[in-house]
Amino acid sequence: MSDKPLPAVDFLKIPDDGEPYLEGHKCQACGAIFLGVRNVCSKCGTRDQIEPMKLANKGSLYAYSIVHRSFPGIEVPYISAIVDLDDGASVKGNLINVDPDPDKIEFGMPIEVVYGDALGRKDRDGNSYLSYFFQPR
Repeated sequence: MSDKPLPAVDFLKIPDDGEPYLEGHKCQACGAIFLGVRNVCSKCGTRDQIEPMKLANKGSLYAYSIVHRSFPGIEVPYISAIVDLDDGASVKGNLINVDPDPDKIEFGMPIEVVYGDALGRKDRDGNSYLSYFFQPR
């Protein structure tokens, strides 16, 4: 078992000497930003021109859905959201620290990326996970 939490997704980076961050990959030819490693840009087709980048921690709410039914053990309702980050990347995640009520959620509202325990989940070896969430700024 490790003292350091494991990242819940591959694009969440946890450096030994700094704060966690989300990593994107940017096409140097057209500027498109993607999550996950790739060799070919799916926007312009350029090969081997994709470089890793640290994604912005601020953005705005693009879309959301209030989830009322889920797998056993997952508390509902929760807000699943897509956020447009200030650097042009779009990321899906959960919006926290706001009531799951459409009257309390505004499209375009400013958000920030925060990091925390992945809802108490652990792997079979007892390792905990770190995840990312969105919350209003």
